[in-house]
Amino acid sequence: MIDLNQFKITPKEISGSIVKNVRARRKEAHLTQEQLSRKSGVSLGSVKRFERTGEISLASLIRISVVLDCQEDFLQLFAKKQYRSIQEIIDEQS
Repeated sequence: MIDLNQFKITPKEISGSIVKNVRARRKEAHLTQEQLSRKSGVSLGSVKRFERTGEISLASLIRISVVLDCQEDFLQLFAKKQYRSIQEIIDEQS
C-alpha cells in the first residue's frame, strides 16, 4: 500500500487545484455552470458538486475538458516518462 504522506502535495490539494483551474477556464469562456452542463452533457448537479467538492467521474471531467478546449491536458497526463537514473536515459538512447 502506498503511503500518501510521503508526497509533498496531497490528493485533496491536487483536486482543489484542478477545480480552481476548471472554474477559471469556465469563467474565461464566459460560461455559467448551467451552460457548461448543457454543452458537456454532464448534469448540472455533477458540475456543481465538482466545483464544490472536487468529486466527479473521469468521463465527466474529460467531457468538460473538451468543452473548455483543454483536452490536450488529458492527453499529456502521465505521458512524461519518469527516469530513475542517468543509465536509463543512456540505455534508451542506444
